[in-house]
Amino acid sequence: MNTLITEELIQLFEHYPIRAQEESDDPLVVAKLFDAYGSASWYLTEYDKRDQLAFGYVVGLAYDEWGYISLEELSDVQHPILGVPRIERDLYFKQKPFSELGL
Repeated sequence: MNTLITEELIQLFEHYPIRAQEESDDPLVVAKLFDAYGSASWYLTEYDKRDQLAFGYVVGLAYDEWGYISLEELSDVQHPILGVPRIERDLYFKQKPFSELGL
């Protein structure tokens, strides 16, 4: 079960389906996910509920880059020893234009 995307977020993303912001110079970041045991963060700008596929910007991996993100795969990532999910949703993140992230 995917616990990263709530019904509230799905409703917010209805206004931002995949490719909705591709022409924008400063897309709105709707949600933030992060690795609770690592350095990666995902800033989601678009989402497709049917495919559980998001588009956004990732930082903290080998390269910081824009790309597609499988939320189904992220929700399956477990801590190898503790057996708990590694990826969490930032409950305190407020929507903002990408330029305001300060990355």
